[in-house]
Amino acid sequence: MRGAPAQGGRVEHGEHGVSTDGPPLISVIMIFLDAEQFIAEAIESVLAQTCATWELVLVDDGSTDGSTAIAMEYARRHPAKVRYATHAGRRNRGTSASRNLGLAHARGEYVAFLDADDVWLPRKLEEQLAILESHPEAAMVYGPALRWYGWTGRAEDAERDFVPHVAQGPVDDVAPPPALLPLLLANTCVEPFSSAVLVRRATVDRVGGFENRFTGMFDDLAFFVKVSIEGPVFVASTCWHKYRRHPDSFTSRVVRAGRYQASWTAFVEWLALYLWEHGIRRGEVWRLLRRELGPYPHPALYPAIRPAWRLAVKGKKTIRLAAGKIAAAWRRHAGAGPAVSLGTLADHGEMHR
Repeated sequence: MRGAPAQGGRVEHGEHGVSTDGPPLISVIMIFLDAEQFIAEAIESVLAQTCATWELVLVDDGSTDGSTAIAMEYARRHPAKVRYATHAGRRNRGTSASRNLGLAHARGEYVAFLDADDVWLPRKLEEQLAILESHPEAAMVYGPALRWYGWTGRAEDAERDFVPHVAQGPVDDVAPPPALLPLLLANTCVEPFSSAVLVRRATVDRVGGFENRFTGMFDDLAFFVKVSIEGPVFVASTCWHKYRRHPDSFTSRVVRAGRYQASWTAFVEWLALYLWEHGIRRGEVWRLLRRELGPYPHPALYPAIRPAWRLAVKGKKTIRLAAGKIAAAWRRHAGAGPAVSLGTLADHGEMHR
């Protein structure tokens, strides 16, 4: 299974000390890579939760700074609640493999994720758990994220903080599958962030966890796509977390390096194949897919892309043929530039934000 939990990792400290009495246990998975500037604040926001029935798995993706020592110290100080995990040989495996390693060691009935540079509000777990307990049909719940510039402490940055307005889609209601899918792709509904969700472990297992091919960009979006096809999703209006905006975030680095569009194109190709394999072969989402594959930096390439992509509606085999035609067209247009293969691009994942 492509998204099967990673194997071969190591877990240290307090492996058997978490109580499961009372409300269902929530497994919180925090992956990190060289996050010493922010990770302690993220962990403290978990410790400050009003819901006490959680465990925290800190997954080190090969850090070389002080974040490893910080994580291990929290695990030492809270052995019944916090554990430290790392890949075999302390290798860097990427975001999806790291989340899957956390899942392999998680024991909760519910799963939450918190990025090491984000912060939860104190009632996040309590209120999301109450929603899923009162809506047993829902596979996942999430709410909007505060775009957080004010973490710097400067008044002018705090004035930039905002929660985006919701243009379309359900709010404080359950979206049946796959109604949320075209809204996610069009980016017109409440946008799910990995730090914003609480999902049933049974759902995570049914969809096979995270796609290991996505090592840093769009890993969370691929996961949300799979969940939104698998079961209903409760979309809330409540903001439960702060999404820190800073120039050293992975997404910011990808944009500066000029790799964002290539990563997005690779995600769209994966999505087309995934939908076809799961019987979703027509409708609004396919119109959006054809539109999304179109925007390349060079308008002269559009005529070569669109006829090839129209082949995609005929089946999985012709999707791959279309992808090859598009890649070839891009190479012809790029001339002396590096060859682009839609099947082997370095896929990275955060939402398309």
